[in-house]
Amino acid sequence: MSENEELTPSDNDESAENSTEIDAEELVEVIAEFERYRERLVNETMAAAQKAKLPQKAAMAKIEPELAKIDAGLDSLRTQLAAITTNN
Repeated sequence: MSENEELTPSDNDESAENSTEIDAEELVEVIAEFERYRERLVNETMAAAQKAKLPQKAAMAKIEPELAKIDAGLDSLRTQLAAITTNN
């Protein structure tokens, strides 16, 4: 942008709108990645427990703290996404 050019309010609005769209898209991608990670963690843990002949309940108890962190992160991201999408 040259020195003589000025931003008009509509330019700022458009920039903010594009930024929000990008942020929303990024949040959707991160949420999807976390969901895949959570599913993979559960599936791999259950497969390992089955091979080791461990009870599923015991295996799930081992990963429960990690699942709680993932779920809390997902809730936070979904809240942020909802806030972004409702403000538009």
